[in-house]
Amino acid sequence: QVQLVESGGGLVQAGGSLRLSCAASGRTFSSYAMGWFRQAPGKEREFVAAISWSGGSTYYADSVKGRFTISRHNAKNTVYLQMNSLKPEDTAVYYCAAKRTYSSIYYIKTYDYWGQGTQVTVSS
Repeated sequence: QVQLVESGGGLVQAGGSLRLSCAASGRTFSSYAMGWFRQAPGKEREFVAAISWSGGSTYYADSVKGRFTISRHNAKNTVYLQMNSLKPEDTAVYYCAAKRTYSSIYYIKTYDYWGQGTQVTVSS
């Protein structure tokens, strides 16, 4: 069982930066691949980024590639999402999620555990 708690969301102007954190409970965090997803009002939840259990592999949605960076610190049971050059279209609730394998990492239904989400609002 893994429990996930996101933090770091807030209101930022376009062009600004935020760093999201996702703290995980449990001693097996380092064995899970981790992902970030987001859901804007009236839209479906979508994949943002994922990272393998070791941190050696990462994958990004085209919409955030070059602006967002996912990383993890296994000793701290935490995964991060550094978001730079934010745009109003990045406004959404951001969720972290955990899965046992680094495969089909962009498919929502393959993730086993989810956090409650943190709101990110980017003003123009």
